[in-house]
Amino acid sequence: MRFEFNGMREDRAGLSRRRFVQGLAAGGVLAGLGLWPKQGWALRSAGQPVVLSGTDFDLSIGEMAVDFTGKARTAVTVNGSLPAPLLRWKEGSTVNIRVRNALQRRSMHDDEASVHWHGILLPANMDGVPGLSFDGIRPGESYLYRFEVRQSGTYWYHSHSGFQEQRGLYGPLVIDPIEPEPFRFDRDYVVLLSDWTDLDPQRLFARLKKMAMYDNRYQRTAGDFLRDVRKDGLSATLADRRMWGGMRMSPSDLSDVNANTYTYLMNGTTSLGNWTGLFRSGEKVRLRFINGSSMTHFDVRIPGLKMTVVAADGQYVHPVTVDEFRIAAAETYDVIVEPSGQDAFTIFAQDLGRTGYVSGTLAVREGLRASIPSLDPRPLLSMSDMAMGHDMPPMQGMDHGGHDMSNMQGHGMGAMVGMDHGSGTMPSHPSSEAGNPLVDMQAMSPSPKLDDPGIGLRDNGRKVLSYSMLRSAFDDPDGRAPGRDIELHLTGHMGKFAWSFNGQKFSDAAPLKLNYGERLRIVLVNDTMMTHPIHLHGMWSDLEDEHGNFMVRKHTIDIPPGTRRSYRVRADALGDWAYHCHLLYHMEAGMMRTVRVSE
Repeated sequence: MRFEFNGMREDRAGLSRRRFVQGLAAGGVLAGLGLWPKQGWALRSAGQPVVLSGTDFDLSIGEMAVDFTGKARTAVTVNGSLPAPLLRWKEGSTVNIRVRNALQRRSMHDDEASVHWHGILLPANMDGVPGLSFDGIRPGESYLYRFEVRQSGTYWYHSHSGFQEQRGLYGPLVIDPIEPEPFRFDRDYVVLLSDWTDLDPQRLFARLKKMAMYDNRYQRTAGDFLRDVRKDGLSATLADRRMWGGMRMSPSDLSDVNANTYTYLMNGTTSLGNWTGLFRSGEKVRLRFINGSSMTHFDVRIPGLKMTVVAADGQYVHPVTVDEFRIAAAETYDVIVEPSGQDAFTIFAQDLGRTGYVSGTLAVREGLRASIPSLDPRPLLSMSDMAMGHDMPPMQGMDHGGHDMSNMQGHGMGAMVGMDHGSGTMPSHPSSEAGNPLVDMQAMSPSPKLDDPGIGLRDNGRKVLSYSMLRSAFDDPDGRAPGRDIELHLTGHMGKFAWSFNGQKFSDAAPLKLNYGERLRIVLVNDTMMTHPIHLHGMWSDLEDEHGNFMVRKHTIDIPPGTRRSYRVRADALGDWAYHCHLLYHMEAGMMRTVRVSE
């Protein structure tokens, strides 16, 4: 077995020059002349260390000029690298990681830095969340992370300070297991997906607060109306338009930030950079996909190749073979592919809203490319996607600026637009949502939808992964029935770009209190029209099926609109832990809680 990770460590000047070339190519200047970025940097020889392995590590957080679009910008890097270096640990070892903050102090949001080890079980003061588990790392100071490695698999690490993650502070993490793995492979590559913006993230956040639909440039037209009339009939089409108009929402608003703002990266390079992983025909190649983006769900496929999923969020699963999978921000999937029959295959990752993509290549030698597929058609949300039903009457008198909700009595839109169409019962909503100006909708008939691959992926002619296909390769590690349930609603207001749990933003919410050692069930209900990947620090999330049976162990659970999903948690980690949506700007806008585990 060989482990290969392409594209990380260079001297500061060399990396800056290389980023500039990539930026020109991405802007079309070099591409038009037939001059492509040299790919030699992406294919490392044994004499060029790009993987930091062992038990002792020194990481320096600094800044560096990068250029992905033809405009030089400042990124936050680790050891002069974007992404940060691949760290390789060994299960059962104790690691010592000295992290130095070498950032120049320019403003309040540059005062501190941090590193969070995503999905890693460790003491609370090693988790890296300023204000919860430690004080952060001030400029010129260092912090020693020291903990025992109690797991194996594919993970990642990133900043939990301000918007440093968006500016480039993220990197892959691979933990080698003590016991042999239950599958064979010949080569091993990390494929780290991310999103980059030339905007200062603070400015982007301010823009979202003022113009939340800035990137939603695909609005329905008169032509769309006529097409829908032909397909669904005039009455149904008018009812649909009345309902969306009454909610003051857009069915094309699938993601807050998309390729109209973002440049998508694979292992730190653009599509024109063409990250390349080499193979020999007939080899089994392990691809460790990591979504290190700030705001992007990617739909991943390799045309011409089947992918066998063997691990999810670092944990082994019973192998399942698919053509495509959706990977939410912060999730990881390990897949095995067996390329043969052609010299190159395209790794294609398009965003959920079909506004852009990033691609790389598996090839028998450097410099090859395969054809890149077109983006799939742009999907539209339906009332059913949001658990609002399709046969409900249009709403009357509902002001989604949040000013006419007093008659909801905890049932939100249910008081006006009907009952749960599956059972005829009214779903329950927390009282904190009633009359709340930061809540603009509530799901009427939420369900797990575990067998749904997601909007834009249904009936596309390909076999697409869904959560229902994932089964851990082990039984429920705890075995106890949950002693109690905690139900939380994911809430928001699209126009105000306000996000929260139960209508209460982080700054206003009390900690969720867990008793050390207890087994409990967390139930999440998505009352918004956005998909939210929810991450609980320090503890595993054991996803259940519709009947409460253990399915798969994960550290991040994606919650699409109109869904109600549950998972079990063993509160086996003392301290204060972050619990939040892993869409960075949703977390910053308030969709976060503190989970306090105490004896």
